[in-house]
Amino acid sequence: MGKMKAVVFNKKGKPDKLIYCDVEKPMPKDDEVLIRIVAVSANAADYRSMKMGLIPKKRIFGADVAGIVESAGKNIIRFRIGDEVMGDLAGYGFGGFAEYAVAPEKLLIRKPVKLSFEDAAALPIAGLTALQALRDKGNIQKGQKVLIIGSGGGVGTFAVQLAKFFGAEVTAVCSSKNVEQSRTIGADKVIDYTKEDFIKTGNRYDLILAINGNYPLFACMKILKPGGRYFMIGGALPQIFKALAFGWLLSVGGKTTGAVAAKPNQNDLEFIANLVTEGRIGPVIDKRYPLEKTPEAMNYLAEGHARGKVIITVYSNH
Repeated sequence: MGKMKAVVFNKKGKPDKLIYCDVEKPMPKDDEVLIRIVAVSANAADYRSMKMGLIPKKRIFGADVAGIVESAGKNIIRFRIGDEVMGDLAGYGFGGFAEYAVAPEKLLIRKPVKLSFEDAAALPIAGLTALQALRDKGNIQKGQKVLIIGSGGGVGTFAVQLAKFFGAEVTAVCSSKNVEQSRTIGADKVIDYTKEDFIKTGNRYDLILAINGNYPLFACMKILKPGGRYFMIGGALPQIFKALAFGWLLSVGGKTTGAVAAKPNQNDLEFIANLVTEGRIGPVIDKRYPLEKTPEAMNYLAEGHARGKVIITVYSNH
């Protein structure tokens, strides 16, 4: 079987519950590939799951992976040994904070040659969440006014860029330290919420995305245009529950409200990866950590101050 290094959840661990240690290297089943992980990104999905006690079976978090196919089960058709791949393992038991992980081919795409492994690992959950919220749920149209609340993090930085790609007029809301970054990635207007209340600007919007924060739902609905759409992304469970439970009450004047979580989709991931390789959009990477420093990376992300994505570099001498 062999051993590998991984960061494993141990509820008795001190000071961190994530422990860097040796574990059994996974063996791919007939319909799985074994990936040598080159890079993986940390997501809110990781620390929120941990906080809620939703621990993966193998006790290894990490969903957004990019790496090289090491071996493949006999039913694998699309990939062969040596292929560079990327994907989201959140719906398949996570497992990315390790030197190796297994995945079915339906969750993976070929990594474009021009895309670095780190950039590839930054894309799946954050990129797909932003894309599906704007295009599929939000039905974004050229010329619409879009408000992105929480434009500084992983999903926010993709949402600003994708909304601009779709031809919208984008207003970003963030803290002082992210104002310049939000402008740089294309926001038409930036509101520093520490200095100005975005609810009181007098502007109204066709589409609002509220990312990972405790925003006043009823107030946000007031600044929606008739027929406008408001979607919450991430955030604590009580907030998501409120958006879903009271959404129907607030959906007056044709307004829509709800919560969005990314669904793995190969076509969508290829779409995002191609936009990045074409230079239309790009991941914003805040910090990089080696695998053994994953607990530190997760703590940094959980504090809510990450500007863009946090990447774990697993294997570098390829």
